[in-house]
Amino acid sequence: MLGLISIIVIGFFLGMRHATDPDHVIAVTTIVSQQRSTKRAALIGVFWGLGHTLTIFLVGCAIILFNVVIPVRVGLAMEFSVSLMLIILGGWNLASFGRGLPAAPHVHVHPHSHGDFVHTHPHTHEPEAHPHNQESNPIATMDRTMAGRSFYQLVRPLIVGIVHGLAGSAAVALLILATIRNSSWAIAYLLVFGIGTIAGMMLITMSIASAFRFVGNRFQVFGRRLALASGVISVGFGLLLAYQICVVQGLLGSNPHWTPH
Repeated sequence: MLGLISIIVIGFFLGMRHATDPDHVIAVTTIVSQQRSTKRAALIGVFWGLGHTLTIFLVGCAIILFNVVIPVRVGLAMEFSVSLMLIILGGWNLASFGRGLPAAPHVHVHPHSHGDFVHTHPHTHEPEAHPHNQESNPIATMDRTMAGRSFYQLVRPLIVGIVHGLAGSAAVALLILATIRNSSWAIAYLLVFGIGTIAGMMLITMSIASAFRFVGNRFQVFGRRLALASGVISVGFGLLLAYQICVVQGLLGSNPHWTPH
């Protein structure tokens, strides 16, 4: 019994530590950077953790119970999906930042005269005022229509968690097989590991949202720059990870090599 209790305790804290992996933190930061509600940020963390736990549990159980061997290219492809997800999430943040920038005034010239002297000079027209309410646009309408539906805000972190779980499931399962020979205990470890990951990610997303809210309420421009920085970092890290997988580890080559980690 002492051995099982030790496995549960270790699994929970290793799950919490697993939530702090750089690719995990970068991914949820791009999602939470525009979120100011600590409660919603916590739900984002929980749903990310649920998606992550779901895939780790299913794939891990297949490896533990049926000795499933994941081919090298499949394993690399699962990790490559994480890099694509980071690039997409970062691009999403950058696009949102770009849409929030004020429109530049339109500069042009008109000829005009002073008596017999005709000349031109540039001048601007400020952006015209919209005759409709700023809230009457397709995105705002969709926000109002879908706001009451939980999947609208939570399906994105759930999918991101599933993708990250696919990339890390093999490593977690192989680590368990190397240390825990009892299949039942190994599966119990997977569950506790997942619970620890959920708890860790919930704390991370709450902390990130609180930091953005604290900074954003006092220095709105600086808060927007933090959101922009999270998008740039996400895209940059995703591109670096994609290069590592496709070129260094040879996903696109004739001799790929993969070590689950």
